[in-house]
Amino acid sequence: MVKPTARSFSRYSTHAAKLLGQSIRLARIERKLTIADLAERAGLSRGLVQRIERGDMGCAIGAVFEAAAIVGIRLFDAGEVTMTLRIMSNEQVLTLLPQSVRTPKKALKDDF
Repeated sequence: MVKPTARSFSRYSTHAAKLLGQSIRLARIERKLTIADLAERAGLSRGLVQRIERGDMGCAIGAVFEAAAIVGIRLFDAGEVTMTLRIMSNEQVLTLLPQSVRTPKKALKDDF
């Protein structure tokens, strides 16, 4: 299968990737790590770390999460997530889901 040459992403996704990349860069600088140091610790190339910090959407999510973990950015707290899921029963989880996926049809006003 041929890989697409260009892919479009939503503004929200690109903004989130850039924000995470900038956060990783600032945390790296605060810890006085060079790009080469971070790349070596994460097992990545310097170019990939630079792309992550720019917010490039083509970076593997595992590489981004590893870079974030090394500089101390906590994206998720696994302990809290598992505890929350254990506490919630199936009924409580189901109430969080939408009742309908389709939007209701608008009633037409046909009285003249």
